[in-house]
Amino acid sequence: MPTFDVVSELDHQEIRNAVDQAAREVETRFDFKGTDSRIELSGEEIQLHSSTEDRLNALIVVLEEKLVRRKVSLKCLDRGPVVEGSKGSARMTIKLISGISSDKAKTISKAIRDLGLKGVVPQIQGDQLRVSGKKRDDLQEVIAKLKEGDFGLPLQFTNFRD
Repeated sequence: MPTFDVVSELDHQEIRNAVDQAAREVETRFDFKGTDSRIELSGEEIQLHSSTEDRLNALIVVLEEKLVRRKVSLKCLDRGPVVEGSKGSARMTIKLISGISSDKAKTISKAIRDLGLKGVVPQIQGDQLRVSGKKRDDLQEVIAKLKEGDFGLPLQFTNFRD
C-alpha cells in the first residue's frame, strides 16, 4: 500500500547562514551605524536587539530577506512581542517552529478526509502525519491539495513509498 509522510522540518544550517549574513549586513550598513543593532541565533530562537523600534523593524526586514533568499519559509517563524528596554531600546524574540503540533495535525487530517478520496487514511504519528492509500494517484492528489492549502506552517512530503 503506497504511503508518504507529511512533515514540517527546518534546515538549521540554512537558518544559521541566513542569520550570519543578516548580522554581517547589519554591521556594514550605514543606517544601522550607532544603533547597537544585532541578531543572534541561540538554539530554537533568534534574538533581535536595536536602539529603537523602527530600527528593530528594519532588522526584521533584513533577516526575512536573507531567510527567503535561502529558501527558508517565513511560516516557521513565530514572532514574539516587542519588548521595550532602557533608553528606548527594543528587542524581540523569534521562535523557530518545527514539527506539526497535534491540533495542526488534526486540521490537516480533516482536510485530507474532506477530499473524499476512497481508501486514503491519514494517521498522526508524533510530530508528523503518515498518509496511506490504495492508489498512488490518490496520494499525489492529496499532496497537490495540501500544497494549495495554507495551514500556517511549511509542509514537506517525504518517504513516498509505493
